[in-house]
Amino acid sequence: MGSSVRVKEAVLVTPSEPTPSGVLLLSALDSQLFLRFTIEYLLVYRPGPGLDQGTTTARLKAALAKALVPYYPLAGRVRARPDGSGLEVLCRAQGAVFIEACSDRYTVNDFEKAPKTVTHWRKLLSFNVTDVLSGSPPLVVQLTWLADGAAAVGVGINHCICDGIGSAEFLNFLADLASGKRGDPKPKPVWDRHLLNPPKTKMTRAFNPASHPEFNRVPDLCGFMNRVTSSLKPTCIVFDKRRLNELKSVARCTSQPGESYTSFEVLAAHVWRSWARAMGFPQNQTLKLLFSVNVRNRVKPGLPDGYYGNAFVLGCAQSSVRELSERGVGYGSGLVKRAKERVDGEHVRRVAELVSESRAIPDSVGVLILSQWSRMDLERVEFGMGKPVHVGPICCDRYCLFLPVKGERDSVKVTVAVPAAAVDNYHRFLRESLL
Repeated sequence: MGSSVRVKEAVLVTPSEPTPSGVLLLSALDSQLFLRFTIEYLLVYRPGPGLDQGTTTARLKAALAKALVPYYPLAGRVRARPDGSGLEVLCRAQGAVFIEACSDRYTVNDFEKAPKTVTHWRKLLSFNVTDVLSGSPPLVVQLTWLADGAAAVGVGINHCICDGIGSAEFLNFLADLASGKRGDPKPKPVWDRHLLNPPKTKMTRAFNPASHPEFNRVPDLCGFMNRVTSSLKPTCIVFDKRRLNELKSVARCTSQPGESYTSFEVLAAHVWRSWARAMGFPQNQTLKLLFSVNVRNRVKPGLPDGYYGNAFVLGCAQSSVRELSERGVGYGSGLVKRAKERVDGEHVRRVAELVSESRAIPDSVGVLILSQWSRMDLERVEFGMGKPVHVGPICCDRYCLFLPVKGERDSVKVTVAVPAAAVDNYHRFLRESLL
């Protein structure tokens, strides 16, 4: 993007009122090695009549200071605990970063299609935190005014503090403050990270690899990582309600009588299968689809409303390329459905033990990671500028995202970057009706 985005101001914003000082412990799930990165959101808004840029910027900056009072850990700094047992947040109201920028090149229409490269929109969140434990702010908000008067809001949130649901709750609260809609967060943010820690006693049960395939390694038969990371090109395709219902019908036809699937299950299976076929993997290569499963209501008792820490584990569907390709979308949908069904309270406790005691981490070979952003209410985040016309990531990479579509609650936008040589086949397989 070069000089197409110019930073006008970058400041530290501290809580508008005094907040507690001290150290807050993060949970075993928060401290996982594979979550030590920044969640990066991009929301784009159409130009509005009478929208004053100076007033809007001032309101957003003031709203950020107010939001950091109940969400004060987002003004702290994440670090490793001295004993190495996990992570913690040092809370001294150090502040979050607020950036105002402008672009002389980009307009709202540029976000109607996939970006040209994986980092095409990188400068819309110009403070790029690559090491979340280096003392960097866990929250960065950038407001960029586009050439046509539209606005882009880039947000970076340390994944060790929030999961997707928690970060979306924070963003909706921040947006409501900026819009003058409310003064108190609903639900009230809850820390209580001890609720997802393993029991203090050491593990006594033997590890059963079949129960947690997400942590197993599979043989690499094709130089997998080189294959899936070479010459990546972003892709984007929308599945509306009619297309999702078609997928459900096809899935039922290729499943046991009486079997039914959710939209997520059939779309996840279809995207996974299309990706696998397009990539040209060896037929006996084992593949895994990893996706987040919200456990807020799967543990007993359930987590309190407002819990904004990492309250998910990874569901894992696993198959050979041959079976995934030949047995159809119903087969893949069943794998996804059963992977979700395996996640209960005992499963969550076991994951907490594994990541805490043995530092278990998913391997990358054979893996497609899928994250569902289409049911997090990100499309409601207004900031006083109306609903966003685009919701997505700052950078489009090889992780697949399900995104919301403005005005179409039952539609899903699927975005993932695939090697340029596989793009045409990937699109062709996605659009096929007979699976």
